[in-house]
Amino acid sequence: LEFRRVLIGGRTTPSGQKALDTLASVYEQWVPKERVIKSNLWSAELSKLAANAMLAQRVSSMNSLSALCEETGADVSQVAFAIGKDSRIGPKFLNASVGFGGSCFQKDILNLVYICEQQGLPEVAEYWRQVITINDWQKQRFVKRMVNAMFNTVQNKRIAVLGFAFKKDTGDTRETPAIDVCRALLTEGAKLCIYDPKVSDQQIRSELSLGKFEWDHPNSYGKGAATISSDQVSCVADAIAAADGAHAVAVLTEWDEFKTIDFQRMYNCMTKPAYIFDGRNLLDHAALSKIGFTVFALGKPLDPFLVNK
Repeated sequence: LEFRRVLIGGRTTPSGQKALDTLASVYEQWVPKERVIKSNLWSAELSKLAANAMLAQRVSSMNSLSALCEETGADVSQVAFAIGKDSRIGPKFLNASVGFGGSCFQKDILNLVYICEQQGLPEVAEYWRQVITINDWQKQRFVKRMVNAMFNTVQNKRIAVLGFAFKKDTGDTRETPAIDVCRALLTEGAKLCIYDPKVSDQQIRSELSLGKFEWDHPNSYGKGAATISSDQVSCVADAIAAADGAHAVAVLTEWDEFKTIDFQRMYNCMTKPAYIFDGRNLLDHAALSKIGFTVFALGKPLDPFLVNK
């Protein structure tokens, strides 16, 4: 294991300091001493919450700018590149996307919001709550763009969903943005065909059925879950099969294998007009447009077909 840091919190008492030093000495057997940080309990707690909140804040900041880029004709990737060249900011976590997910970001921000409210700091609580608000809005905006582009309805239209995990190279689906996007499309009457190389059919159906954060409450897991029928959602073993007969493709996880799909073959088997909605800005959009796809990518100049939609 490689640690960026080890943060240990303890009481500011002689016994608490002794406990801190003892535990620190254990970690220092394989972690460089300068990476072992000792602090009081509240400092350790807030450091952990604030670190994830600030990473999520960067994602939401870029996602808010992606909407502005679409309206002005700017390219969010070019904006992110320029911003990242500022050494005070750096390039990490500046990719616009359909939203952040995972088990930590939203939960830690909500913990931070709760602490602020309990300490009588409603303005600070609202500031951090807005990071989640923008994240939810980005997912809603993505779905709205899909519906509007497809002649204002996805009723009974087949949509291929590529990727369900919250990020590539994992089967972790906790708080993945794909859940909210898929639920919204199902509410609009769409029929989904989902492919993810590491997420099982059973896991996908479970996530689409469960209440928010139910994954974090094992005693209630699965109780009252809605049933997702095979008519509404199907899962397949490859991307081309997912797109067969589909009206649109939605890329929701940045799996590297999606870059090497035979998109000409995919286009040939889809219903026309064929759409690709790239929620991770992963693909070669110019090449896709040349094939014949109508393409939407977050924070990119809009396809002429999508202007005013």
